Amino acid sequence: MATVHPIRPAPKEPLELHARAMDNLRFIRETMERAGSFTAVSGWGQIAIGVSAVLAAWIASQQTTPTLWLAVWMGEALVSLAIGVAAGGWKAHRAGMPLLSGPGRKFVLSLAPPLVAGALLTVVLFQAGLIDLLPGVWMLLFGVGVVTAGAFSVRIVPVMGCAFMLLGGAALFLAPIWGNALMAAGFGGLHLVFGSVIAWRYGG
Repeated sequence: MATVHPIRPAPKEPLELHARAMDNLRFIRETMERAGSFTAVSGWGQIAIGVSAVLAAWIASQQTTPTLWLAVWMGEALVSLAIGVAAGGWKAHRAGMPLLSGPGRKFVLSLAPPLVAGALLTVVLFQAGLIDLLPGVWMLLFGVGVVTAGAFSVRIVPVMGCAFMLLGGAALFLAPIWGNALMAAGFGGLHLVFGSVIAWRYGG
């Protein structure tokens, strides 16, 4: 006698398994992004910043008052920030990942406090008539920021920060007449050198 089997709908397990697999892959990708390195530091952007800093150092050396000198370097800081963000965004877009990924957010949050401290010290030192200390303070604090933020980036970034710290420390003890030259060597020369290495070894 023949056996009658009930008609049952096709099992949904393959679809559910696919959905779970996609969720797992998404979780793995987000975890890797949070734990990985911030690789959107653009070497070409650093080179452009270096060129603009050398030009700014020359323009600053032609100024006749401390206020105009400071205005030149404040303008250069804004230009450098714009170049850095634009170049980093371009590199991150090309790599197919958001600029402010997990490591990116950590990079920015680590870099920002020393820069804010530098801005506050700029106001205080300028009002106190201690403008000759600014090149050393700027490079020292910028170096500190790059070292701490570089913990979330490729290895050469904190090395660049250490170089800025050394040059900034030296600038604090050298004669004020060397201020513009040291700024050109630091914000210009170091960005050109390390930017070239980053562009060559880390994809632009």
